[in-house]
Amino acid sequence: MKDLTGFQRDLLYTIAGQDEPHGLAVKDELEDYYETEIHHGRLYPNLDELVEKGLVEKGQIDRRTNFYEITRRGRREIEARREWEDQYVAVEA
Repeated sequence: MKDLTGFQRDLLYTIAGQDEPHGLAVKDELEDYYETEIHHGRLYPNLDELVEKGLVEKGQIDRRTNFYEITRRGRREIEARREWEDQYVAVEA
């Protein structure tokens, strides 16, 4: 996780929060969060990098549509990141 950009980390979190989302579903979620358009040229290369790093798996729904699923390693990286954040950020209920 340390070598990910903030955008890649947000992609990872978004994928972890959905059930095998396709690329456009991930794009829509991030556009809502960032309140700006996410271009395909930014989205898909970053998704591919997460796949290459073993944090996300990519599957095929049909000839035009892929889905993404977080891997065990991806979940461990998120857990480690949250533990690290908890050391510095106290959230009071």
